[in-house]
Amino acid sequence: MSLETILLPVLVVLAAIGVLLQILVLARGRGDPGLREKLDALGGDNRRLDQTLRDEQRAGRSELAQTLDRLGERLQKNLGDLSAGNDKRLGEVRTTLESKLKALQDDNNAQLDKMRATVDEKLQSSLQERFNKSFGMISERLEAVQRGLGEMQALATGVGDLKRVLSNVKTRGTFGEVQLGALLEQLLSAEQYAANVATVPGSSERVEYAIRLPGHDGDSPVWLPIDAKFPIEDHQRLLDAQERADTEAATQAAAALERRVRDEARTIHAKYVSPPATTDFAILFLPTEGLYAEVIRRPGLFESLQRDCRVTVAGPTTLTAILNALQMGFRTLAIEKRSSEVWQILGAVKTEFGKFGAIVDKARNQLDSARNNLDELVGRRARAIERRLRGVESLPDEASRALLGDAAASSGDDGDDDDSA
Repeated sequence: MSLETILLPVLVVLAAIGVLLQILVLARGRGDPGLREKLDALGGDNRRLDQTLRDEQRAGRSELAQTLDRLGERLQKNLGDLSAGNDKRLGEVRTTLESKLKALQDDNNAQLDKMRATVDEKLQSSLQERFNKSFGMISERLEAVQRGLGEMQALATGVGDLKRVLSNVKTRGTFGEVQLGALLEQLLSAEQYAANVATVPGSSERVEYAIRLPGHDGDSPVWLPIDAKFPIEDHQRLLDAQERADTEAATQAAAALERRVRDEARTIHAKYVSPPATTDFAILFLPTEGLYAEVIRRPGLFESLQRDCRVTVAGPTTLTAILNALQMGFRTLAIEKRSSEVWQILGAVKTEFGKFGAIVDKARNQLDSARNNLDELVGRRARAIERRLRGVESLPDEASRALLGDAAASSGDDGDDDDSA
């Protein structure tokens, strides 16, 4: 707070006091001349006091201004010194930071160089290793491809041989016959089918295979003829036409295949079907599923063969299902044949069991009679002995042992043991 601010209220208070004093004096003695002189003197003193205060105020103001000037100069000097010190310190800090940053940058560069060298070395080794491994795998794959090409060449040679073999009608028939025989051997026993059978009495025509079914009289069997056919030329022409998308050629090849199958079915029915020596139908076996599927695809062909020629067309899968059904029928028939024998054995067992029951009853009656006789004998004899010994006094144990010896002792011991038990 400044000196002028302090003195101004003091002057105001003193002036107020002087005015109050003048008013009081005037109120009490307006006619007193000494008082007026005193008041005048007091007024002069007030004026002098006022002048003194004013002078003091001016002096305080000038001194305050000088003090403020000195303070401002000192503050400016301190601020200059502080600014210079801060600039110096900032320069030192900047120099230190630059040196630290440079050292850190150099260290980072060195570490990065080391990491780059390590990464390059590992990358080079990894790339080399992977390159060697990939090269080895490629070499192995190339060798495998080369072996596969060799196998394909061998397979192509084998396919050519197979094609030449199948182009022969007799060989092709043998192929179907062998496959049919393998299926029959897997699913049926040797007694349930036969090969090269003359199914029609008095005929020299022999079917490739026939299944032996039980007859009505139980002695002579009923044969189910199965003949294998393999019209591969017609089927191959159909497949070639379908691959070329030649609709007309495919239609002609399909019609030729249908005619071939119908002719084979009529031949089988005429040669091998003769009821009651055989069943009223035969089976035409097609060795491949593709050929069987193509025959089944022909509209009405399967039903026409069954209705007109009494021949059922079967592929490998269909024939397997038919043979499984026949096998179940054979098992059912065997169970029916053995059921009568089982009933006879059960009747004999029942008869023997009745005899055994009678013997057991007789033995039980004899045992009951023997037990009753034993109970009656033991009870009557025991009561007679007790009546005879009723008047005889019993001896002490010591006397009894002394008189009867070891026999009494042993019998006594046995008695004691029985009592303890």
